[in-house]
Amino acid sequence: MQTPTSLPPHHPTTPVAVIAHLSDTHIDTGAEDAGRSAERTRTVMRYLNDLPYDLDAVIVTGDITDHAAPSAYEEARKLLTSRHPLLTCPGNHDERAAYREHLLGEPPRTDPINQSYTTDHFTLALCDTSVPGEDHGSLSDETLTWLSDLLAGTRPTQPVLIAFHHPPVPLHTPYVDEIRQFDESRLAALTTRHPNITAFLAGHAHTPAATTFANRPLLVAPGVVSTLRLPWEPQTTPTHHIHRDLPPALAFHVLDDTGRLTTHFRPVPLD
Repeated sequence: MQTPTSLPPHHPTTPVAVIAHLSDTHIDTGAEDAGRSAERTRTVMRYLNDLPYDLDAVIVTGDITDHAAPSAYEEARKLLTSRHPLLTCPGNHDERAAYREHLLGEPPRTDPINQSYTTDHFTLALCDTSVPGEDHGSLSDETLTWLSDLLAGTRPTQPVLIAFHHPPVPLHTPYVDEIRQFDESRLAALTTRHPNITAFLAGHAHTPAATTFANRPLLVAPGVVSTLRLPWEPQTTPTHHIHRDLPPALAFHVLDDTGRLTTHFRPVPLD
């Protein structure tokens, strides 16, 4: 085999969108260390707001509060203030009526909270996987219909990123896998009809993770409030399942002009 004398010309790709993805802030105004979750969230938001770059979106995939107290949502509303477009969705620690009233400033209804955001380069669909009164997740009929209608109204060449709280596959973390998103076959079937679904984005696990679902990337954001101990990491007791001393972290999802999605996970040092 001959060794080529010159390399083919390099054609660099250009980012067309950068999306910051954080999750699991667990704001709790009633806890003994209530200031801890707020300060970690404040540090992450300060980092994002101080970036020398205009992000295309910031998303927060659930468990905004720890106990769904109105005062915690009021605090979260102040903390989750950004110069970048910001969207959220609920997690299993959230409660829809209080979330709507005190975080979104809407009437306190209890139907699923689904939001979308569209630019020239991508569409974000934030789906509510919370199941009232339960820790596991599922997409309701109402949410699946909403998502199907959104996809049907999106041009076939528009990249779509679908975000929610609960991952729809096991992550090999027993504590989380027991309360993941179930009934995922319906979402998988919907995905096969829409090739422009680029990736799924989730939270809930308190650990950065990358896997696949329905032949698409599934990218899990780290937790802001804490980091999960993996099953093969040391634990002093069976309930010692989180690191509280590691810094908060987030993900940056970069969409380029070829449609490729690249994810960078980034810890944010505490001051």
